[in-house]
Amino acid sequence: MLTYTLKKAPGVPLYEALYRCIREDIRSGKLRPGEKLPSKRALAANLEVSKNTVEGAYDQLLSEGYITSREKVGYFVEEGFQAEPPAPVDSRQEESPSDIAIDLTLNAPEHFPFSVWSRLQRQVMLDLGEQLLQSMPNQGVYALRQAICQHLAAFRGMQVRPENVLIGAGGDFLCNLLMQLLGKDKLYAVEEPGYEKTRRIYLAGGVKCIAAAMDSQGVMPGKLGDAQVLHISPSHHFPTGLVTPLQRRKELLAWADQGERYIIEDDYDSEFRFHERPLPAMQSRDRSGRVIYMNSFSKSLAPSIRISYLVLPPALMEKFRRELGFYSCTVPSFEQHTLARFITQGYFEKHINRLRRAYKLRRDQVVEVIRGCPFAQKLTILEQDAGLHFLVKVDSPLSAEEMVSRCRKAGIRLRSLQSYYHRPMAAGAEKCLVVNYSSLRREMLPELQQRLENI
Repeated sequence: MLTYTLKKAPGVPLYEALYRCIREDIRSGKLRPGEKLPSKRALAANLEVSKNTVEGAYDQLLSEGYITSREKVGYFVEEGFQAEPPAPVDSRQEESPSDIAIDLTLNAPEHFPFSVWSRLQRQVMLDLGEQLLQSMPNQGVYALRQAICQHLAAFRGMQVRPENVLIGAGGDFLCNLLMQLLGKDKLYAVEEPGYEKTRRIYLAGGVKCIAAAMDSQGVMPGKLGDAQVLHISPSHHFPTGLVTPLQRRKELLAWADQGERYIIEDDYDSEFRFHERPLPAMQSRDRSGRVIYMNSFSKSLAPSIRISYLVLPPALMEKFRRELGFYSCTVPSFEQHTLARFITQGYFEKHINRLRRAYKLRRDQVVEVIRGCPFAQKLTILEQDAGLHFLVKVDSPLSAEEMVSRCRKAGIRLRSLQSYYHRPMAAGAEKCLVVNYSSLRREMLPELQQRLENI
């Protein structure tokens, strides 16, 4: 019988404390996959708590996929769940800033067009004046939605109407909005491995979220089980760098056509391809209104400019107006009008072209340094000629976290591919390191080279 010492704590109800205890036992392997849990009544009696406390803990574990329920049989630890590897040490807490000279875990913006942006702000203020103080449509300023449509047509081949564009303050807000729009009763799937924050947003929103298994071509439709909403980044997956090929995209669209299913296409850094144009967005091939397109200006401009947007299928946009039309737009009109002019007057395209050249040069320089290090014969660089990161596969008997630790001791911070998995890893994943290079200035390259020699 499970036995825990539960104490009341400010802001932490007993069911939450019990949930955390059981979750920790599952994560650590103390409770094995397939193991039967005590009944709610029996556990409540053993712990001397109410049945409602146990029920609340079990419901939370169910929603997060740690346990399953079998009718008239009981509760079981999720089959196939394996004990998680120790969480990577947060080196930011271990070292002082002076201990880490090279940080390859961050993407830092640069080349922001301050002079152009400030000039456009002055023009907006002079031209619009008190209009900026008036209320605006809850979907966002029409001028910006129209500019986004023009940009998507020119760059992504998408034929989008401003009426179907929704502006919001960052992807976090838009994900929460989508949960309300699509329904929290649905089963959501996110890429595995993947951007950890996306999964955490969905879980915090109260929906059940499962891992979407991937192979070398992207998410496998046949492995999605009962999922009804799939959040993917087919143009450039993080952290693997994978670009989903056309045939797999067709298979995913076919999956979405079966029943009431939706695909959230997160196109977060499609601007950064260094040679050929990216594949057309999945949204442009959607004929059934099942693809929701999501993008942001955080990577192309700056994270602090919290402007993101959705392109909703017409039926979903109508549902938004009907059920969530009371929401106000979360981005100030002043910033929206400035960005609209930045796009329509051609500055955004020039800015992206300048960034592509700068980041391609930076990537090539970092790759050259890595290939010139003493142990280069043990390294294989895996990239898709896109995005602001790439993988380095290491032929070493060391574990992934041992490699990360050794780099950290040499003053280089990075993460392993292993650390982006929530469930059991794919073969070989533990031998890859994720290199984010955009924050690395040219003058830092000699130091990177020197520190690599000291590993």
